[in-house]
Amino acid sequence: MRLLWVTENYPPSPGGMANSCDRIVRGLRRAGIEVDVVHLSRRSVVQQVTGVRTVGLGEDPEHALRLLWTSLAPSIQKYSHIVAFGGTYPLLAAPVYAAWSGLPLITLLRGNDFDTGMFSLRRQPMVLEALRASAHVCVVAGSTAAQVSAVAPGVPVSWVANGIDTDDWQILPSEQAAATARRASLGRRTLGLIGQLKNKKGVRLLLDALVASGHAARFHVVLAGELEPGISEWLSAHPAVDYTTLPFQDRYQLLSVYAGCDLVALPSFYDGLPNVALEAAALGIPLLASDAGGLADLVDDEIGFRFVAGDPHGCRAAVHRAALASDEELAALGAAGARRVRTQFSVAGETDGYLKVLAATQ
Repeated sequence: MRLLWVTENYPPSPGGMANSCDRIVRGLRRAGIEVDVVHLSRRSVVQQVTGVRTVGLGEDPEHALRLLWTSLAPSIQKYSHIVAFGGTYPLLAAPVYAAWSGLPLITLLRGNDFDTGMFSLRRQPMVLEALRASAHVCVVAGSTAAQVSAVAPGVPVSWVANGIDTDDWQILPSEQAAATARRASLGRRTLGLIGQLKNKKGVRLLLDALVASGHAARFHVVLAGELEPGISEWLSAHPAVDYTTLPFQDRYQLLSVYAGCDLVALPSFYDGLPNVALEAAALGIPLLASDAGGLADLVDDEIGFRFVAGDPHGCRAAVHRAALASDEELAALGAAGARRVRTQFSVAGETDGYLKVLAATQ
């Protein structure tokens, strides 16, 4: 097999989707699959990466995508599949390339591609066309499979959960010692909100629940990442909430942030399967999470504190349970989460899922 892999998210681009794309590609290559990555970059300055064809979309993406086909066409039959890895322009271009070449299209939906794309006047027709043109669709949340099937009947859909390499994801003893000392100096439990804290992430929902629960004094909140609009003003208006804000950081820089957390919160209204959830659980940190998207596949009462997405009363109850849990109970939850990630959300399992989809789509 040889894949033409079209994506907007690939290193050195930042963020969880770029990390996921890189991880999946590396897993497939280790399994013996040839993968030629085409990175559609929206940046004005394009940084070239060895082994990756980077296409700057610039001010005229239509021209860039048509020009790309001109260069691909003479040798397009060397590929066995065309893969669209989420994003606006891959979902626009890859179905056309697949139709013109007669090759099967595999669409890998990520997060907002479907959750918000289906409600966008501009993007919905493109998303539907991509799904219905696909030979197979892969989703990262079990609940999304039925939703895709409802709007693209007859198209095979597979749930392939995100994975994480736990051997490569460890907190250094020095980082752990420094974080433990910081937590001790605070005299409170540290509750982390980590990543791109956009509107869908439910940050305001959690903060309101923290105040309503009466347990704000028990926690120090760490907000590490880009804050959704209005959160800074909310924090200023609620001096009872003790907090620290940190800028968006590279994945490995975040290890020291994770080390300082007693719990990590993911109160999303809707979501895929955030890397943050797997990263925190793999490190033995209990999760306080909604049941949105792939979080429902990962989180239950055996590894954390779960509530129904968007339910303020459920979120407040989850905060209450977390506040009253003993240190020993939190440690047990964290250990159970680490075991679950190792056994059910490994990179090997993720790669195997995609290999089965490719083998079934030829």
